[in-house]
Amino acid sequence: MKTKSCSSSTSAPAAGRLRREPGERLMRIHQLLTAGKFPNIRTVAAEFCISTKTIKRDFQYLRDHYDAPLAYDRRRHGFYYSGPVTNFPVGPSITEAEMFSLLVAHKAIAQYRGTPFHQPLQLAFAKLTGRLDRKERYTLENFHEALSFRPLAPEDADLQTFQTITRALQEKRALKFNYRKPGEKQSRPRCVHPYHLTCSDNRWYVLAHDPDCGDVRTFALGRIAAPTVTATSFSKSPHFDPHKYLAASFGVMKGDGNYEVLIEFDAWATDQLRGRQWHPTQQVQELPGGGSHLRLHLSGLEEIERWILSWGTHANVLRPAALIARLHQTIHTLAQRYSAQNQNPDPPLDPLCTSATFR
Repeated sequence: MKTKSCSSSTSAPAAGRLRREPGERLMRIHQLLTAGKFPNIRTVAAEFCISTKTIKRDFQYLRDHYDAPLAYDRRRHGFYYSGPVTNFPVGPSITEAEMFSLLVAHKAIAQYRGTPFHQPLQLAFAKLTGRLDRKERYTLENFHEALSFRPLAPEDADLQTFQTITRALQEKRALKFNYRKPGEKQSRPRCVHPYHLTCSDNRWYVLAHDPDCGDVRTFALGRIAAPTVTATSFSKSPHFDPHKYLAASFGVMKGDGNYEVLIEFDAWATDQLRGRQWHPTQQVQELPGGGSHLRLHLSGLEEIERWILSWGTHANVLRPAALIARLHQTIHTLAQRYSAQNQNPDPPLDPLCTSATFR
């Protein structure tokens, strides 16, 4: 069986091959020159399956428009740069580490599904990878098999709600909607000035100034219904900084207190915590027995309470007293609940089926 090949003298691309854009050809020629491959018109034309006249014009374009210091080596039968290249509009070459970082960014795009950001991010990634050569694309495809993201319970954001809120943010117009507080069945109308969108723990929130209470409030997008952009414009307070606003929050819930939280973790939990940034104010002290102390400064206790409970017996709160009291009440309520249920226990489970596989 004969294999189809493209001739450097032909003007049309071979069947089944997509003809690259001029910018991609220039990029490829520049990469070959920078790598010291001594490309010539014939070899480059053969790679792209286009005419030698077209590639000759590409080389000439590099010299005329980018002042490329092109020189020809008769012994190597190819071109090279005889001096530094300063005008060519190209980013740094991609290393394997940078390639892996690019893939991490692509995988993270999945967290924005259901938002107006998803499609632009996908298009931007396609443009970036479109400039990679065949070897780099092959490397990227192999990396796809080695990496994945498993976000815990990502929120299924309503696209229409998201778009309405982002439009109100961009146009600086008041936003009307019906809002239901956590645990409540009924919602009530609100009219706010949206300042900022943020994603925390895979959920989206809008930080907005509420004229009724004269302060900034946090609203979960999942509990917003029937949002409408009004004709009323507003000016965002020049003193509002979302990072400063949430600096003392463990997540997105801003409190009115000032608490120094000190938690002792055993050796097992310390291994899970080590090397992770849980809060900007965190201070970690390693203890002789393998455990640790974690110190935080927070404005509220509700979110940190839930987080501490998730560690079970591996965490012990040393202060503040208000947090210890909250945990005591919660644990007492749980103990009563499960004590009552334990009066009629289910048959014991097979330990082989319930053992954890995580190490």
